[in-house]
Amino acid sequence: MNKPKVVILGAGYGGLTTTVKLQKKLGVNDAHITLVNKHDYHYESTWLHETAAGTLHHDRGRYAIKDVINSGKVDFVQDTVTAIKPDENKVILENGELDYDYLVVALGFEAATFGIPGLIENAFTIGSVNQSRLIRQHIEYNFAKYNNESEKNESRLNIVVGGGGFTGIEFLGELADRVPQLCKEYDIDRNLVRIINVEAMPSILPGFDPQLVEYAMNSLESRGVEFKLGAMLKECKPDGIVIEKDGEQEEIATNTTVWAAGVRANHLVEESSLEHNRGKVEVKPDLRAPSHENVFVVGDCALIWNKETDRPYPPTAQIAMQEADVCAHNLATLVKGGGDLESFEFNNQGTVASLGHGDAIGVIFGNKKLFGWSASVMKKVIDNRALLKVGGIGLVLKKGKFNIF
Repeated sequence: MNKPKVVILGAGYGGLTTTVKLQKKLGVNDAHITLVNKHDYHYESTWLHETAAGTLHHDRGRYAIKDVINSGKVDFVQDTVTAIKPDENKVILENGELDYDYLVVALGFEAATFGIPGLIENAFTIGSVNQSRLIRQHIEYNFAKYNNESEKNESRLNIVVGGGGFTGIEFLGELADRVPQLCKEYDIDRNLVRIINVEAMPSILPGFDPQLVEYAMNSLESRGVEFKLGAMLKECKPDGIVIEKDGEQEEIATNTTVWAAGVRANHLVEESSLEHNRGKVEVKPDLRAPSHENVFVVGDCALIWNKETDRPYPPTAQIAMQEADVCAHNLATLVKGGGDLESFEFNNQGTVASLGHGDAIGVIFGNKKLFGWSASVMKKVIDNRALLKVGGIGLVLKKGKFNIF
């Protein structure tokens, strides 16, 4: 009897957690499991803003996939997915193709640019280890270049962050910590450097308690961050941006625009024959695609409605890892040919946003608000818990965050 073929696309939070959970639930003779990922490592995408700012080395936030999967049960294929063909039970890769009996789509996110002129060509995004390293090196290059030019160029010292959501604010917090270090290293007056946040909404961090938002803004402003709220980014140029607020346009000179104002699901979902809602698959309660019974979708590619708010749940690492638990259980149930499938119910264990080293805001245990150092410690606990869930105590000791003071 042929073993069912299970193919998992993507080794982010959803895909890798599904793989690790599934390999524990199935014996070597139960199924043939294949994990496909572009790189041979997993990176903590919720740490990328630290790499981009230069406050955390990129190797701290990534680890080899082979270190957490059981090679006796899982085949790892390092390749790039180019097409998903669910009607044919096939996945097309750059270097071949795979057929499957069951598929898990966990391909993560891409930046959403909303058609803003020049954004794709001239802005950076925090979407991978390589993109984050490029931002770090670009910022440092401009600081190094500033005092080596006869004519001082202010655009080298102006850093614009588009978007006041989670990623944008966490990146601003790291920049506020990093810029004084760069100024000292490159003999630059800190007062010459501008860190500017452009947000179209009237406030940052939508969904957060207003008291927490006020704390975050005060913390960042005290460290030199400027907020331009209710301002639309109209154009992004190599040496500046154009914003519009209250009908008035303003041009800001900058060599560094980092776009963190929105994400969308991987474009391959929309290009496949999977039924989707604006690029995401609105999954059934058991996380299967409504149009294809043998396809599961988790993480940023899945759309799950929050019935209390009548809005989709935001794509976070927390929800992706919880989806992975249910996905692995349901896959194992189907492979073994019996039992009931679980329905996904999100258990919100809290949300914490970092504002740099030693500072953060958050809500845990339903409605308990955290500020400052205690929130920062909780953020590190959450980061370490994600490592524990995938790689056990060994991975936590190797990659965990213990710098709480």
